[in-house]
Amino acid sequence: MTRRTTALSAAVALAAALALTGCSSDGGKPELKVSGAYMPQPVMDMAGGFLTIRNTGGTADKLTSVTSPLSDDVTMHETKNQKMQRVKAFDIPANGELRLDRGGNHLMFMELKSKPKQGEKVSVELHFEKADPITVELPVEAPNHNPQQH
Repeated sequence: MTRRTTALSAAVALAAALALTGCSSDGGKPELKVSGAYMPQPVMDMAGGFLTIRNTGGTADKLTSVTSPLSDDVTMHETKNQKMQRVKAFDIPANGELRLDRGGNHLMFMELKSKPKQGEKVSVELHFEKADPITVELPVEAPNHNPQQH
């Protein structure tokens, strides 16, 4: 009987240790992946940028800034009550995602240095509070491109 109790105690201790490891205070690092990136071909001297950042890590992060050779003024905007307003950062929840879509949260490229054409790519660097920067190539799509309609 004591051997069984010892084995059971060891199993309970191991299960508790594994559970605590999975719930460590920092939860690990953010694990960020970018998908669905695109920029509609600009028709004026500004453009929008859209993408999804998926965080498979156990720690939340924030998108804090975006830089690009296309513009010295790349800003982040949210749309609330059909009004667009600039934000300083976007939250990226642990085991969640940040979606930048037409009609919603998005990137704005102001005073473009050139107007990229459909089929070209625009390089952007995404900067985060915790994770290392990620460089993404945004394919330039038709001005009316909206992947949600496909």
